[in-house]
Amino acid sequence: MMYDVLIIGAGVCGTLTARELTRFGCSVCLVDKGPDAASGASRANSGIVHAGFDAQNGTLKARLNVEGCQKMPQVAHELDVEYKNTPSLVVCLSEEDRPVLNELYERGVQNGVPNLRIVERDELPKMEPNISEKAVAALYAPSAGIVSPYELAIAAGENAVQNGADYRFGFEVRSIEPCGDGYAVSDGKTTLNARFVVNAAGIFSDVIASLCGDGGFSIIPRKGEYMLFDKNVAGCVRNVLFPLPTKNGKGILVAPTADGNMLIGPNANVTEKEDTATSAEGLSEIHERAKALMPNLPPLSTVITSFAGVRPTPSTGDFIIRPSAKYPHVLHLCGIESPGIASSPAIAEYAVSELRKMGLELHE
Repeated sequence: MMYDVLIIGAGVCGTLTARELTRFGCSVCLVDKGPDAASGASRANSGIVHAGFDAQNGTLKARLNVEGCQKMPQVAHELDVEYKNTPSLVVCLSEEDRPVLNELYERGVQNGVPNLRIVERDELPKMEPNISEKAVAALYAPSAGIVSPYELAIAAGENAVQNGADYRFGFEVRSIEPCGDGYAVSDGKTTLNARFVVNAAGIFSDVIASLCGDGGFSIIPRKGEYMLFDKNVAGCVRNVLFPLPTKNGKGILVAPTADGNMLIGPNANVTEKEDTATSAEGLSEIHERAKALMPNLPPLSTVITSFAGVRPTPSTGDFIIRPSAKYPHVLHLCGIESPGIASSPAIAEYAVSELRKMGLELHE
């Protein structure tokens, strides 16, 4: 059969886009090389629904982050996925760094983040009793939240299937070729045909783009390691705590999870695309850096597991959501790194609107 849309990648952006498309009666097929939805970056990240103050003004990241954060509570409710409105605090540990905090506040205001404010030292212990005594101020974002990223991806995919979408797991795309009024997408054994193709392949999205003859960007794999604490120590932190961001990311956070645990991480080290191994050095690094925010971290004996994920950092510095330069009915959703989870409901709607512009007929 000829599908209307074939989506490569069953992470949170791929599955939410499939769900959105099935609202319009489109025939949709999701393919993924893994054994299930959320086999890649959507499986191993912090699950933070970022408020939207970090991304540079005027970028797709900034726009879609704020929109996605606003949409997430309703989407999670519709999909019966645990979501908690958990404010975030970006902690400033010295007066010398206060200009960076002020800059972050101004950026957030310009991005449209609601109810941002800078909290001074005297108020911080009331909001976060175990916060470092060195904290002089923090940027408070009450619109932030937490969600289970893999549950979100799986639930969105299930809902898409309820609406008629097909899944093909263990399908690693090897070729994409024009065929009639669409494309033939093959894993070397099976060929699927679709009028439109969406490249939501995460860390491998640049590889898929190259199959379409597209260049101009690359995906840099950055590994982030995490430590997950037992639920009996989760009350140690009330908000999502961040350090001031750096060029490598938002830094080592301390946060509750949607499941009621406590999480610290991630670091950010350039690695191979499929390197999800943790290391003693990496875990020691995140533990020490997390103590800068919360010196009285629970003992390591309360850590129940550690894990690592690889984020698809785009060489362009922004989400890459655009039609292929070579194949007119291929849409790239590439470089969806943090704040990808927070942005994902808005990314799905944006992707559908782009497909409409590209000629896909949609009738709700």
